[in-house]
Amino acid sequence: MAASDRHSATLALAHALSAAELGLPVIPLSRTKLPAIPSPHHGEPTPSRCRGACGRTGHGVHDATADPTAVRALFAQAPWATGYGIACGRPPHHLIGIDLDTKAETDSTAALQRLALTHLFTIPETVTVLTPSGGSHLWLTGPPDRAVPNSASRLAPGIDVRGAGGYLVGPGSLTVHGVYRLAPGTAHLAPARCPRALLRLLTPPARSPHSTGRPVQGHGLVHFVLAAHEGQRNTRLFWAACRAYENGFGDQLAEQLVRAAVRTGLTEHESRATIASAARLTMPAP
Repeated sequence: MAASDRHSATLALAHALSAAELGLPVIPLSRTKLPAIPSPHHGEPTPSRCRGACGRTGHGVHDATADPTAVRALFAQAPWATGYGIACGRPPHHLIGIDLDTKAETDSTAALQRLALTHLFTIPETVTVLTPSGGSHLWLTGPPDRAVPNSASRLAPGIDVRGAGGYLVGPGSLTVHGVYRLAPGTAHLAPARCPRALLRLLTPPARSPHSTGRPVQGHGLVHFVLAAHEGQRNTRLFWAACRAYENGFGDQLAEQLVRAAVRTGLTEHESRATIASAARLTMPAP
C-alpha cells in the first residue's frame, strides 16, 4: 500500500472513531462511497438478503457500530477504506440526512426554502457537511418512534433523504471526487431536531397494498442502466437498484433492471447479485 493510501486510511479511521465517540454508528467506505467490506455472500448460487444474521461482516450499513473496538476491527478488514459512512435512523440520535444535490437544472437549497415557507417551518442551524460536488448534507435528529424512509427527489428535485437503512458519508472522508468537509461554523453544533412539519413531509402515509402502478422514476432508472459503458455497468446497476429500493419499488423493478444490465454485458447472475446487495444495503432491518 502506498504511503498516501496508508495516510488516507489512517485519517478515515481517526474520523470514524471521532464520530463513534459521539454515538454515531459507522462503517468503512471505499473511494466510491460504497461499503468497503465485500459481502460474505458474493458468489452464492442464490442472492442473499442477509443483514448480518449470519454473524459475519460485509452487510453494509447493517455492520455499523459505535463501539470503538468494533470500529477498529471493521477498518482492519478494509485497510483500503478512505472514508466512513454514518448509519441513519439508529439510536441514540436517529439521524436524518437531507442531501441537497447540485445540478445545473436544479436549485435544491431554494427548493428546501420554498418547502419551509409553504409548510411553515424553519430550517434549523445544524451540522452541515459540504460535498465535493458542491452540495451539502444537513444533519437532523428524529423521534425514536418514527422511521423516516430513504427517498430520492421525492420532496423536490435534487433533495434526497437518508433515513432508516441509509447512511451519510462522514466529514473527512476521501472519495474519487474529493473530500467531504464540515461547513464553516457548524463543527460545534449538534444535529438539530427535525421540525415537526418537515417530519410529516418525510414520513408520508404508506401506499395502499393494492396499488399496482409503477412509479415514473422506474423508467428513468432502467434507461440509466442501459446507458452504461464498460467499466461503469455494475456501478450504475447498483445505484439504480438502491434508488428503486429506497423509493419502495425495488422488487417491482428488479426484473427490468436485470434485463437492462444483461443487455449492457453483465451476466444474469452478476446482475441479480448486485440488485440483492442494493436491497440489503437500503432496506431497513426488520
